[in-house]
Amino acid sequence: MNLIFDYLFEQYSSYQIHDIALEIIGVIFGFFSVWYAKKNHIGVFPTGLISTSIFVYLLFKWGLLGDMLINAYYFVMSIYGWYIWTRKGEGNVVTPITAMNPKDWKKAIILFIASLLFVVLVYVYFDKWFSWTAYTDSFTTAIFFTGMWLMAKRKVENWLFWILADTISVPLYIYKGLAFTAIQYLIFTFIAIFGYRLWKNSLIK
Repeated sequence: MNLIFDYLFEQYSSYQIHDIALEIIGVIFGFFSVWYAKKNHIGVFPTGLISTSIFVYLLFKWGLLGDMLINAYYFVMSIYGWYIWTRKGEGNVVTPITAMNPKDWKKAIILFIASLLFVVLVYVYFDKWFSWTAYTDSFTTAIFFTGMWLMAKRKVENWLFWILADTISVPLYIYKGLAFTAIQYLIFTFIAIFGYRLWKNSLIK
């Protein structure tokens, strides 16, 4: 047990105290954001804005470009999603949860490919492409980009993208030396599973 603990947290001995505190705060607000998303609650966006702004700063500082881009995109999409979720359409009705249609899938695939190419170009530009983490980052970033867009659109399938990317992110962040963030994504995986079930059931009603 001690060996596992040391492996997960020994990297923090070289971090500044305020950065560790910021990571923990970011994790807490990230947890609340995903929890609110599961509940289909508008609180997903303000809590997400706080979490992502913290992680943009930290990940840029630590040179984790793919992860920084994910959070920067989350920040922008949280603003967009906040607007979409509160906008009222015909009959003064807020946008409901719906399933994806063929047109939505086509847009999601295009967004995934475009996001993948964008992140690859960023890594190539900064000469950080030749590592397995760069390959994995590019893939998970594209999944997260697509999942966040689908969440903003209130599409139930957004959770499937979160489940896949969260699962991959757990060992990835352990390897990167961000144990608290890895634990966060482990929790996110379970919340995403329950979120998918809740949103799926809401379609039946």
